[in-house]
Amino acid sequence: MDLQAVHDLRERLHAEVRRVVVGQTEALDLLFLGLLCRGHVLVHGMPGTAKTLLARCFASCLSLQFQRIQFTPDLMPGDILGTNLFDFRTNQFSLTKGPIFTELLLADEINRTPPKTQAALLQAMQERIVTIDGTTHDLGPGFMVVATLNPLEQEGTYPLPEAQLDRFLFRADIQYPSRDHEREIVERHGQSTAMPDLATFGLETVADLATLEACRETVSSVRMAPEVLDYIVDLVRATREQPTLHCGASPRAAGMLSSASRALAAVQGRDFVIPDDVKSLAGPTLAHRVVLSPSAEIEGIDERSAIRKIVDEVAAPR
Repeated sequence: MDLQAVHDLRERLHAEVRRVVVGQTEALDLLFLGLLCRGHVLVHGMPGTAKTLLARCFASCLSLQFQRIQFTPDLMPGDILGTNLFDFRTNQFSLTKGPIFTELLLADEINRTPPKTQAALLQAMQERIVTIDGTTHDLGPGFMVVATLNPLEQEGTYPLPEAQLDRFLFRADIQYPSRDHEREIVERHGQSTAMPDLATFGLETVADLATLEACRETVSSVRMAPEVLDYIVDLVRATREQPTLHCGASPRAAGMLSSASRALAAVQGRDFVIPDDVKSLAGPTLAHRVVLSPSAEIEGIDERSAIRKIVDEVAAPR
């Protein structure tokens, strides 16, 4: 597949999703880039900002099998992975697969379940396999986790451990829509309080799994100059030296930022990465991987601001 085809696929995807979801262009782009990089995306936003609807439309337009888990305090690992049940007719155990056996898994309000259950996703996100009763099961090349977080309610939640946050390629921050967009939302969906039925919008499939695999091969062939590679490493290492950050990004972050920058270049029709690709993705890739210092929290500095400061300070190659 050539680069123009990757660019055209992005345009068709946006055109279809816009038939249902108003705005949220940046979040949709991050979902698409994450899919091209075989990465996972953490969607961070207030209730009612179309996080679930966006994920459903995204999966529908790309012909991805979709499953949704509503995370709750009493959710157990077996509720996600599945379990072996004894069949008295055959006198054998058979696997009842959980919702994780899909292509796009929506983990809704992932911080509402205890760490033991959150940890059930770690192996799946990193290796795309799960182990149940000592047997390993493959989740397939198309497996992707889209997890949502509500930044408002903290009571009864369990903060995601750094090890799990580090497995998300991007954190997409969804903001409230503009007045014009909000009016369009009410006009389009204000006839009912229920979740919009995608079937009524006649969404068309713009790609299948084979097409996405071809796109991934194209992304992996995008060139990166040594000086741009050095720039990525310098950015990540600078997060460990920034006074406003108690903990910087891991080496895994540098590899993910490199992969994401290649995907962005391909989507824009280029076979090479430029520093602006790295700059535009530094926030979504690094902000959830760093920990603010106590003094920065007192001063009201957030992670995105700290990353922007680092991007401004680290010299980019010409």
